[in-house]
Amino acid sequence: MPSYLHFGEDDFLRCRFAVSPLWEAQEVARTLKRPDRHGYHAPWLRRIRTAAEAIDLTGLWLLMPRRGHSPDWLCPPPVGPAAGFEEELAAVRAADPEAALADTARSLADTPGALDSPRGRAWLTDPERMIRELTGVLEEIWHTLLAPDWPRLRALLEADVAFHSRRLAEVGLGGLLPEINRRCGWRAGTLTVDSKGEHERHLGGQGLVLMPSVFSWPDVVSGFDPPWQPTLVYPARGIGGLWTDTAARSPEALVRLLGRGRAGVLGALDEPATTSTLAHRLGLAPSSVSAHLTVLRDSGLLVSRRYGHQVLYERTPLGMALVSGEAQ
Repeated sequence: MPSYLHFGEDDFLRCRFAVSPLWEAQEVARTLKRPDRHGYHAPWLRRIRTAAEAIDLTGLWLLMPRRGHSPDWLCPPPVGPAAGFEEELAAVRAADPEAALADTARSLADTPGALDSPRGRAWLTDPERMIRELTGVLEEIWHTLLAPDWPRLRALLEADVAFHSRRLAEVGLGGLLPEINRRCGWRAGTLTVDSKGEHERHLGGQGLVLMPSVFSWPDVVSGFDPPWQPTLVYPARGIGGLWTDTAARSPEALVRLLGRGRAGVLGALDEPATTSTLAHRLGLAPSSVSAHLTVLRDSGLLVSRRYGHQVLYERTPLGMALVSGEAQ
């Protein structure tokens, strides 16, 4: 069923990108529950399996119906473009218990048996306890499963934001939104999202938060209700190679030609990226990556472009041909 987000004149001026570590923590729990989400993340899931099994996720899973409402108070849209996990979690801990109670009851009603479960009944009589328990689980997910890999995840999310910010400058919002995901359509000031639940909202001057996610694939999420700012969560670019050692994928002929470091940097540029993004992705010092980028650029294998305060690097056609093995 489609969701509809209707833009007014002021909404075009209040659209922004954001990255949310809290959202990723919640979506890790959902991914662990849903085997259909495992494909791209199978290597990581194998690595963290034992640690994940030690975390009691049954409470969170009560609030994650396959079709239906998930509570917005538990993972609201981030207040800033790059809020830290602790900052986001503190806002959830400060949630109004009565508002959280109503939001949670709606979600429990969409999960068969959840309203009558011992935990569901306990939460509905003591919402302050519910807030403590659920934020505690999210904190455990973060520190146990996500924080060790957050530099890699953040680098991919920031690369997605950089790419789509550039496309926004090139094609405008009406051109960008259908490109973000095949489930999105744009016509006459209305964003249509092919999602699992029906939702309609006039943005009312709040604009739209565009938020890439590592663990939301294959879903696109747009169902945030007032008072939360309207938000579109979409799968980030590049998750297919997220858990692959890029340097190990570099063709040996390319390694012999360029050296393993430069071949790894060139191979990692599946999409435009900054020096810091590549350093996180490859586990190298930024100074080493910068030196490799300079040589590759001077050799005509990549180009650099400045967008705001960032410098993005991307392969030239010759660089693409070398990586693919198609250069003659």
